[in-house]
Amino acid sequence: MAPKGLARESVVRAALELLDEAGLDGLTVRRLAARLGVQNPALYWHFRDKQELLDEMARELLAPGMGGPREGEGWREWLARRAHHYRGVLLGHRDGARLIASGDPGLTVARAFEKELEILTGLGFTPAQGLHAISTVSHYTLGFVLTEQARRERVAAGRGPDYAAYAAEFPLTLAGAREGGEPAGDEAFARGLRLILDGVAAALG
Repeated sequence: MAPKGLARESVVRAALELLDEAGLDGLTVRRLAARLGVQNPALYWHFRDKQELLDEMARELLAPGMGGPREGEGWREWLARRAHHYRGVLLGHRDGARLIASGDPGLTVARAFEKELEILTGLGFTPAQGLHAISTVSHYTLGFVLTEQARRERVAAGRGPDYAAYAAEFPLTLAGAREGGEPAGDEAFARGLRLILDGVAAALG
């Protein structure tokens, strides 16, 4: 019988709060139990181990953002909105991208993904085209945010890049940034996303 007053949803919410405070490396069962005011074994009524908890946390973040296009929205606008929402969710939690990369969100998210593929096939995609379009956009977004959050941690620890030292050694990199903008941040993410969606459109012919 589960401990009285300790719901599975409460554990997940507390775990996400602890993630924001301590990061993924600081998210331990011991610290989570102390936060909830229970002993470690109480958490194992709901989760067999820490990995199962991480999987549930990933599901909590991913599932609400999945769905289909809004009325009048084409596939390109839908996938772009989906990617921007996904990035916002990942950036909304410390180590959010690492959490998703290390977790398995399970059947709930898999079923939602299947519905998205069904929608894309109805819009003229083959199953393979739909699968690779969504997967590529999702992997791009996850990798972009992994880099963003890792950079943020380095800067917070005082280990940010010395851009002044780059000027002489990397003139083409700096020229590219001056011409097209920095390869990081909101505009850079949107530029990369447009390149991917252009490729999807070209593949559709």
